[in-house]
Amino acid sequence: MHIDAVDLNLLRPLQLLLRERHVSRAAARANLTQSAMSRALARLRVACDDELLVRTPTGYQLTPRARVIQDELATVMPTLRSLFEGGSFDPATAADTVRIAGSDFAVTILGDDLFPRFTRAAPNMSLSIASMAPSTFDDLDQGRLDLVLTPLVAPGNLRRRMLFTEDFVCVLSASHPVTADRLTLAQLGEHPHATVAGMFPQQTIVVGQLERLGVHATTEVRVPYFTAAIAAVRRTELIAVLPRRLAERHADASIRIAEAPPEITGLSYGMYWHPRLDADPVQRWLRQLVVQVSGVATARHHRDGDAPLAGRGVR
Repeated sequence: MHIDAVDLNLLRPLQLLLRERHVSRAAARANLTQSAMSRALARLRVACDDELLVRTPTGYQLTPRARVIQDELATVMPTLRSLFEGGSFDPATAADTVRIAGSDFAVTILGDDLFPRFTRAAPNMSLSIASMAPSTFDDLDQGRLDLVLTPLVAPGNLRRRMLFTEDFVCVLSASHPVTADRLTLAQLGEHPHATVAGMFPQQTIVVGQLERLGVHATTEVRVPYFTAAIAAVRRTELIAVLPRRLAERHADASIRIAEAPPEITGLSYGMYWHPRLDADPVQRWLRQLVVQVSGVATARHHRDGDAPLAGRGVR
C-alpha cells in the first residue's frame, strides 16, 4: 500500500498495540474503546499487509514484520513528536507512558520524590519501572525503555548524565562474630557473602573489586535485589557489601552496619538514554524531573549525614 493511502493517525495505536501486545491495554493507553482499537488493528493489518499480532496460548505475540516496525517506530515517533509539537509538551494533559529501568537501590533513593512529583505533574501519564536485566541496554537502544539508571558502563552510542555518587558499607547480623566498626579486607575474605547479581550473572561490582584486591570472598547466597541481601544477613554469618543509603534506610535491631574497607571504592550512578530522544519534549521533561529529584535526594542525604551515626540507628 502506498504511503499516501495510509492514515497517519494510526501510528500511535500501532505503537501502543506493538508495545502492549494486548488490545484492551492499548485501548486504555490511547483513551479509546476496545472496539475502536480493534478496528484500528484491522486497518493496520491491511495497511501493513501483515497480521502484526498473532494469538498464542500465552497471549498475543509479534510477527517478524511487527518486530521490525516496532524498532523503526522507536526512532520515528520521537522525531515526529519533536517536528509537530516542538517544545509545547504539557505533562498536565499528556497521556504518555514512560519506562525506566534501574535497580531497587536507585528506585528507592529517587522514588521518595520521583513518584509524588510525577503523579502530581502528570496525572494522566503512566510510569513503568523495570528491573535491570541482561537485555536492558538493548531495550533502551530499541525504544522499549526511555531511561536507564545504573552505575554500569553502557554502549558508547548512548547519552549519559551523572546523577549521584554512593559509597559502600558492610551489613551484618547483629549477632555476627565480627564486631568491628570498620571491616578489613581480610575479614571480608574470611566470611561468606550475600551478593546482588542484578545484571551480573557471574560477578558483581563488589566481588569484582575484591578479586582485583586479591580477596577471594565466597558467595554463599546470591539474590537479585539489594533489599533481599539485607534479609539474607539477618541471623546468619553472611556479610553484604551494599550502598550506604539503602543499608541505612533498612537498618533495624536485627542488623548492624559497619564501614567498608577504604580500598573499596563507591559508585557513580548515571542516567542513560538514546540520542534520538535528545529533542523529544516528553523525554526532556522526564530527564529534567529525574535530575531534579536526584539533586533533592542528594541534598537530603548530605543534610542527614551531619547527624551522628548512633542517632540513625547504626554503628
